[in-house]
Amino acid sequence: MAVDREVALREVSDIVLPQGGTLGAADLLRAVTLEAGVLRLVIEVADSEAARAIAPVEAEIRRRLEALPGVDRVQIVTTAPAGRPQPAGGAPSLQIGRHPTRQAGPQPIPGVRNIIAIGSGKGGVGKSTLTSNLAVALARAGRRVGLLDADIHGPSQPRMMGVSGRPASPDGQRIEPLRAHGVTIMSIGLMLTEGEAVVWRGPMLMGALQQLLQQVNWGELDVLLIDLPPGTGDVQLSLCQKAAVTGAIIVSTPQDVALLDARRAIDMFNKLKAPVLGLVENMSSYVCPNCGHEAHLFGHGGVAAEARALGLPFLGEIPLQLEVRLAGDSGRPVALGEGEVSDAYGRLAQRLIAQDLA
Repeated sequence: MAVDREVALREVSDIVLPQGGTLGAADLLRAVTLEAGVLRLVIEVADSEAARAIAPVEAEIRRRLEALPGVDRVQIVTTAPAGRPQPAGGAPSLQIGRHPTRQAGPQPIPGVRNIIAIGSGKGGVGKSTLTSNLAVALARAGRRVGLLDADIHGPSQPRMMGVSGRPASPDGQRIEPLRAHGVTIMSIGLMLTEGEAVVWRGPMLMGALQQLLQQVNWGELDVLLIDLPPGTGDVQLSLCQKAAVTGAIIVSTPQDVALLDARRAIDMFNKLKAPVLGLVENMSSYVCPNCGHEAHLFGHGGVAAEARALGLPFLGEIPLQLEVRLAGDSGRPVALGEGEVSDAYGRLAQRLIAQDLA
């Protein structure tokens, strides 16, 4: 019999913890490996106080595991991961950022009709700004919209959407999201002190994303927009493995260096069997407010040309204006108002509605 996490957990799951409950119910065992007769495992707890409290049961864990065939010695390391948000006031008591649980393939989110990922392949192209404004534009068009900030390491949606309260979790199992500008919002940033770093490895990122997808009371939504981090890594992979994603929108500025990364993002979603719904050209043009001259600071038309070359829909252009930045910093997305940029987001929203994607 090979000794793995499941075998080890069966042996020790009924051990009673000093704070109550059992080791199995608390889901604390991590990284179980057996090599040359040495069984190594990690006990992951919330903080240093919990680590001290669990110390008395380590001897019983070691005794039981050393009785397993092929195990000569047991090494136990107890850790308290940095950056784990702790309950405070009305904040959830569940552990956001724990390791992911196993599930059979992508799962729908109850009550959510469409899940659309907003990706870019690189940072700095305005993906988060586009996501918040598209959410507002869809809500103004009468759609029931959710916004999940999946950029675990760099959450920006609380600032852009003007929300700062902590989500409640009355039962410690489900999270009540916040609402602003007609949009239902959830972000790991709402559970941290502003500026606090999240120092997590891949498995904890995946666990956090899974919880934010499945343990939030999203309610009935026409569409859930997911603001992805830059790149083609753990969060993107986990999203497509854990959630029934309707499709992805790729955001890019027109210049060649941004399009290189956009192509990588498109290739990633193709490999993950997530349909690419179309491309958006952000920061497409700049009109001087004084003289009316139109400049193309990052080039122009590159994303539309790329969409044609790849046989993908081109969803539209978003101009570059100072008011976009000012609105995002103030927590009132520019799509709430009137004008050229707001109209551009409105047209993008209508294209999704026309395709029954929102």
